[in-house]
Amino acid sequence: MRVQFKKTKDLPPVSDINVTPMVDVMLVLLIIFMVITPMLQHGVQVDLVKTNHPIPMQDADKSDAILVSVTKDGKVYLSTTQMSAEDLPGKVKDLLTNRINKMVFIKSDQRARYEKVVDVVDNLRAAGVDQVGLLTEQTQDKNKPKSGAPAGE
Repeated sequence: MRVQFKKTKDLPPVSDINVTPMVDVMLVLLIIFMVITPMLQHGVQVDLVKTNHPIPMQDADKSDAILVSVTKDGKVYLSTTQMSAEDLPGKVKDLLTNRINKMVFIKSDQRARYEKVVDVVDNLRAAGVDQVGLLTEQTQDKNKPKSGAPAGE
């Protein structure tokens, strides 16, 4: 007894690209970046002074920016390293060697003593800093209409 099998035609190869795995990988990468990005802040977390018309300082967001933070309890940090204000000139002078832009940014807590901030600025000037940038935040005006809402409502 002989069984005959019918020959089936081979299906042609699918020429469409399957994008589902690529979309899955992209979504995972997006979630990872969304989780990690807030952790990439420079320096120590402080409540910045709020002003009505701050001057934008995009150079402060660069990875090589020199950032000095003053906390509300008077501690001074160079990036994330705690030190006294008197030790700043030596460390900052080392960081400023071979740099064209000799600008240092200061993040001060709004409740920090003014005397401590002035002490930091004086020590930075002693290190040869040409320009000092004081970082602030934009105040939220409660009378200003929200974006997208008509002004009369």
